[in-house]
Amino acid sequence: MGAPTGGTGVTARAAPTRAELLRARRLLERVDRGAELLRRKREALVRTLVPLARPAAEARRAIGETATAAYRAELDALAVHGAGSVAATGWPARPIDVELEVQRMWGVTVPVVSDLPAWERGLAARSTAPGPTGPAAFEAANRFEALLAQLLDAVAREARVRAVSAALSRASRQLHTLEQRVAPELAARIATTARALDERDREDQTRLRNLRRTARRAER
Repeated sequence: MGAPTGGTGVTARAAPTRAELLRARRLLERVDRGAELLRRKREALVRTLVPLARPAAEARRAIGETATAAYRAELDALAVHGAGSVAATGWPARPIDVELEVQRMWGVTVPVVSDLPAWERGLAARSTAPGPTGPAAFEAANRFEALLAQLLDAVAREARVRAVSAALSRASRQLHTLEQRVAPELAARIATTARALDERDREDQTRLRNLRRTARRAER
C-alpha cells in the first residue's frame, strides 16, 4: 500500500485487492456522509447569517451618521470654548464594564452582550459647571456618549456576524475539498481497482480453462 497523499486520507497507490476495494468503498461512504453533514451545517449557518447581516449593516450606517454629527458638534465646541474646556467635559473618567455571554451553535462560539449600562450623563455627573460649559460643549459630549453606546451595542453583533461568516467560509472550503478532491479521487481509485480485479479474474479464468484443456489432452 502506498504512502498517503497530503491530508486527504487517500493512498497514492494501492494493491488491487478486494480488501482495498472494500476499504475504498467504505471510505467513500464516510466521505459522502461527511459532505452531507457539511451541507446541512452550511445551510444552517446561511440561515443564521442572513437575519444578522441586515441589522449589522444598518448599525454600521447609524454609527457613521452619529460619528459625523458628533465630530461636527466637537468642532463647534472647540470653536466656542477651546480645547481645554472641551476636554473637561469628559471628566471624570469612568471604567467601561460590559457583561458578555458565550453561545455555541453548530460548533461556533459567538459572544452576546447580556447587559449594556446607560452611557449618557448630565451636567451633574460631569466635573463641569453649567455656566462655563455652554450648550455647544454639552451637545458634543452627549453626541459622543451616544456614539459610544452605539459602538458597544454593535460590538457583539459584529463579532457574531464575523464568527458565523468565518464558520460558513470554513464549512464551504471543507465541503469543496470533499466534493471536488477527496470523493473524485476515491471514486477513481474504486474504478481502477475494480477494473484490475475484473481483469485478474478474466486472466485466472482463461488460465484455468487452458489448464483444463491441457489436462484433457494429457489424458488422451
